[in-house]
Amino acid sequence: MPQDTNGTRTYACYELAEVLGQNRYPGRGILIGKTEDGKKAQIVYFIMGRSANSQNRRFVRGEGLEIVIVPIDYSIVKNPELIIYSPVKALENSLIVTNGNQTDTIYDAMKAGKDMREGLKSRCFEPDGPNWTPRISSVSTFENGSFTYSMSILKSADPDGGACNRMTFDYEPVSGIMHFIHTYAYDGNPLPTFAGEPERVRTEKAASAEELALRVWNALDSEYRISVYTRIVDLETGKSDDCILNQGVKEN
Repeated sequence: MPQDTNGTRTYACYELAEVLGQNRYPGRGILIGKTEDGKKAQIVYFIMGRSANSQNRRFVRGEGLEIVIVPIDYSIVKNPELIIYSPVKALENSLIVTNGNQTDTIYDAMKAGKDMREGLKSRCFEPDGPNWTPRISSVSTFENGSFTYSMSILKSADPDGGACNRMTFDYEPVSGIMHFIHTYAYDGNPLPTFAGEPERVRTEKAASAEELALRVWNALDSEYRISVYTRIVDLETGKSDDCILNQGVKEN
């Protein structure tokens, strides 16, 4: 893709459908940003899967704002610690979104007065060599009619999984832009790890969380997509709207 640059800093921004259309298998992804009019926050989490074990799951609602991933068929589950977790949890005015059980690690750290970066010092990438799937995480904090967000990736420093690199990106939102972090750079064997800073994509002009979820769903590869979660928050009133899609079916 061509990039607009200013010196050494890159300000390129692309349509989400374009970005996803050029990557058949981004794996699991988190998107966060502010709508073009500056009035709302958009938060997205999606999961994809190649194996039968990965595809055997769906999103369900837990307590409060919590979202939980559960198996469709418990009898065929393998490595449950890698596929069954709460990707979304809320704590006071913050929303935690991750691709693994590090959601609970961040939640416990924040309850103890620490931040995501401190909490994740005790964690590393997933033990699924040779892929060594990165752990991607985010925290969005809402306050005084606005919000900020941070994104993190824990990834293997070498092909053998011998060391962990931990990177955190802190953002003040810019109207019309979402940041997108995902586990894999593209499809492959082994799967190549996401590299660089979270990608910049344009926020979607969606009137509801359901419309946003459908746009993300339709942009994902139909063979690998599993579930999508979206939340839209009105920054002035704090009111929110969310949606879950599982294999194209909306969950109430």
